[in-house]
Amino acid sequence: MVLRTLAQQPPFTTKDGSTIRSILDTANAPVQNQSLAEATLPPGTATQRHYHQRSEEFYFILEGTGTMEIDGETRPVSPGDAILIPPGTWHQLTADPGATTLRLLCCCAPPYSHDDTYFS
Repeated sequence: MVLRTLAQQPPFTTKDGSTIRSILDTANAPVQNQSLAEATLPPGTATQRHYHQRSEEFYFILEGTGTMEIDGETRPVSPGDAILIPPGTWHQLTADPGATTLRLLCCCAPPYSHDDTYFS
């Protein structure tokens, strides 16, 4: 059995500028096909617009509010929202200004990799 506790996972900054803590991925478990992480964005900040050539992503918003942009379409996001980001689609997440950090779960299949993050 593999069990990881979120609070024990060290944070790091991804290539797009978000801070994540890997819950389960190739670095801390015998993961082969997906990864799960908690990501945070301070109020008023955004990830750098990017895409992943291979990875399909799910975002699940836990706390805070913001705006999700996928291939030019934008929508407000809030706790309880699940977002599908297909491979090859440009995307950017922006946290609303205010006092609450945007916190979400991010699942990637195949697992997240800096090498699979592309910018304009």
